[in-house]
Amino acid sequence: MGPQVIRADGLKVSDLLRAIIPLFELDSYAPPLVMMAAVEGDSLDPTVETRYRDALSLQTPCPEIVRIDRYAFYERAQKAFAIVITGECAKYGNILLKKGVTP
Repeated sequence: MGPQVIRADGLKVSDLLRAIIPLFELDSYAPPLVMMAAVEGDSLDPTVETRYRDALSLQTPCPEIVRIDRYAFYERAQKAFAIVITGECAKYGNILLKKGVTP
């Protein structure tokens, strides 16, 4: 059985991050924010990460976003508790959040 799928059609990832970060304690012992690295010969749109960082600014300090290759990203996504499908259409716009202990 795979991860639970939650639909949030019409929302951008940055809007969703702003809404959940106050409720979701990020892991402080492992990289809690992971995005897919660009495939060789492809390029990233730097505004995507900037939008996510701005949305995550509610978490002080904002953790570093780590980039991993696509196959490692797919493997981690398969092990996720839940996958949220949004209306985000930015190339390489997927992000993995690792939950920490919520006090």
